[in-house]
Amino acid sequence: MKIDIHTHIMPPKMPNWTQKFGYGEFVHLEHRNCKACMMIGDKIFREVEENCFREDVRLKEMDETDVTIQVLSTIPVLFNYWAKPADAFETSRFFNDHIAETVSKHHKRFIGLGTVPLQEVDLAIREMERCVRELKMPGIEIGSNVNGENLSEKKLFPFYMAAEKLGCALFIHPWEMMGQAQMQQYWLPWLVGMPAETSRAICSLIFGGVLEQFPGLRIAFAHGGGSFPFTLGRIEHGFKARPDLVAVDNAVNPRDYISKFWVDSLVHDKRSLEFLIETIGENNICIGSDYPFPLGEQHPGKLVEKLELKKKIKKKLFAENAEKWLGIKHNSR
Repeated sequence: MKIDIHTHIMPPKMPNWTQKFGYGEFVHLEHRNCKACMMIGDKIFREVEENCFREDVRLKEMDETDVTIQVLSTIPVLFNYWAKPADAFETSRFFNDHIAETVSKHHKRFIGLGTVPLQEVDLAIREMERCVRELKMPGIEIGSNVNGENLSEKKLFPFYMAAEKLGCALFIHPWEMMGQAQMQQYWLPWLVGMPAETSRAICSLIFGGVLEQFPGLRIAFAHGGGSFPFTLGRIEHGFKARPDLVAVDNAVNPRDYISKFWVDSLVHDKRSLEFLIETIGENNICIGSDYPFPLGEQHPGKLVEKLELKKKIKKKLFAENAEKWLGIKHNSR
């Protein structure tokens, strides 16, 4: 069995919220000349393939690449954290209802993660509770920052408390990469900014005391944890060398949290994956492909298959670790 924890989906039709709400750069989808275009206002943001919104195409490609289950989450550009909270609450509910409907039609092949308006904690908690209790989702996806603010902000602590109490898994995905305005050329926000952004999120949760105060949280990070695993030595050295700057909110060594969270396997390089397994551990890595986008792994889990690993370790990476992160068992589904 192979569970891909990092896949994105969007509805085939979306309201034009920019027209409805009268402001902003909300994304909607238009089908033009046999192409599907993600639109911001009247400008094309990105062309997407049918596998981004048609589950029949998705299921066919899953079968072709031996993926048993996809964990579905929304595309980060649709978080809408920048919008008025009530409007982001409405768009979140729309995306969550679509994912829940998709899962209900193919419950043996899909697991859904919700999205919430994290710029307003009370609304975010309310929608998270609906996702878990009504839509039967095991978790939600959130961004690596909230309008430039780190995930360690104290105002977010009630959200983490609620997620821990609900047993709601969190999938943290980079978005709105820091410094992207200064490095637009060469696709650098995606090549350089995303790994740094994910490390920023991990470090914020560690140094801000979130993982210490809410030990029951089950958190997974996209893209192999970004640059965090590969710069952990520097991070730990900084913690020890300048505790006056680093350990101001949490005096626990960042290395002590390695077994406290999960990462996906999306690192694109055999030696990097070997290092990731050595650093993060065989119990805390899950297959993740970033399907259906071109920067992802086109055959999910292929890199893991190429490694000379014991069968029991591959079983952990392919499915068992994902089940523990999500708090589910495949047989119970």
